[in-house]
Amino acid sequence: MKVVVVGCTHAGTAAVEQILKDHPETDVTVYEREDNIAFLSCGIALYLGRIVNRLEDMFYADPDTLRQDGADVKMKHEVLKIDSKKKTLVVKDLETGKEYEDSYDKLIMTTGSKTYTPVLKNFDNPRILLCKNYEQAQQIYESAKNYQSIAIIGGGYVGVELAESYANTIHNVTLIHAGEQVLNHYIDKPMSDKIVGLLRDHYVDVFLNERVSGFEDGDEITIKTNKGEHKADLIIVCTGFVANTDLLKGQVKTGEHEEIVVNEYVQSSDPDIYAAGDSCSVNFNPTQKPVYIPLATNAVRQGFLAGKNIFGDIQKYMGTQASTGLELFGHTLASTGATLKNALDDGINADSVIYNDYYRPTFMPSNEMLMIDLVYDKDTRKILGAQLFSKHEVAQSANALSISIQNGNTIDDLAFVDMLFQPNYDNPFNYLNLVAQMAIAKEEQEAKAKK
Repeated sequence: MKVVVVGCTHAGTAAVEQILKDHPETDVTVYEREDNIAFLSCGIALYLGRIVNRLEDMFYADPDTLRQDGADVKMKHEVLKIDSKKKTLVVKDLETGKEYEDSYDKLIMTTGSKTYTPVLKNFDNPRILLCKNYEQAQQIYESAKNYQSIAIIGGGYVGVELAESYANTIHNVTLIHAGEQVLNHYIDKPMSDKIVGLLRDHYVDVFLNERVSGFEDGDEITIKTNKGEHKADLIIVCTGFVANTDLLKGQVKTGEHEEIVVNEYVQSSDPDIYAAGDSCSVNFNPTQKPVYIPLATNAVRQGFLAGKNIFGDIQKYMGTQASTGLELFGHTLASTGATLKNALDDGINADSVIYNDYYRPTFMPSNEMLMIDLVYDKDTRKILGAQLFSKHEVAQSANALSISIQNGNTIDDLAFVDMLFQPNYDNPFNYLNLVAQMAIAKEEQEAKAKK
């Protein structure tokens, strides 16, 4: 069987490795238009903040290793056209300019995503940069050496992480976001207020509910918004991502972000085309709906499954809780599952409780406050999501809650599930038990009020 993999970052690498592990006799061809593969873009902020010294350390695989495993890896080759009916591709060698045709039995689309670039006046200024891939990270790093004031457009994960990196390297930082809160896909407003407060405490100027309309060049670039103007030497645009799926437009079913819609075996509406990573949808377990959530964790898992399932319906995709973590000025923010706003928008009868207390007994010589926002379904009492914030390391608690959501556990389960007690780590009831007990108490109080 001949398998063609288009694109090779997280999902593509995982797919190729899995195919050649299980079926080393498979004819696998990889087309990648860049000169590198498997770049961890989540490490860009670490590099810009001087925490990681070498951007090259963000690569966790290389073309030669895949070749040694048996793949025909063609770097700097761009796929120009795909005909799904004929199962053919038109490919261009970007070094020689030569174009030729290839064919496939099974196609795996791991073309990833591209930065969403809104139509803005004078967007083509060389001091207005995007942040996603290796080359862009290099450009940002070099440019930032020469400029003191930096404006970041977009308050998602990339924007918030970059704001911290530049604040820590003594730049003047402005963060402009069109919405009323930052990280709106992952946290609710009470948690956003914490993050915004932390950014401002570290001298990041945060402007919410401001939509950028254009730029004006000068000694400094003027940023025009619906509320006025800002100035900066360098601008980095982090306005989210859209799936890079133009090659299959009109040939497979796609969603609102142009992502390829896949089934539980990561198979598209064309049975011979599979998709993984930022190019496709995921099944979001809290709502049981296909959505677009471009995360490296989703990409690796789906790539693994694509490498298995092209040989048959072997292993189903478990779906995702979109669990994420962020270290910000010595604090940990971790989230999993649905926010309250997103759950309500999806028509779920949801509610939430917020826990604020020390993570361990007050008699301990040192301690840290902990905030947990727990979201649950009032009808089924199932846990839908959670957000945690503390100087204490709470990332693994988000993982525990992700398992709870995956398994369909309720607030009643979480309230009394067995968890260790040791004064170094927690109270006799762990804080996850306690926040669930708060949810139970809230529901009991509302039930009594209705009688």
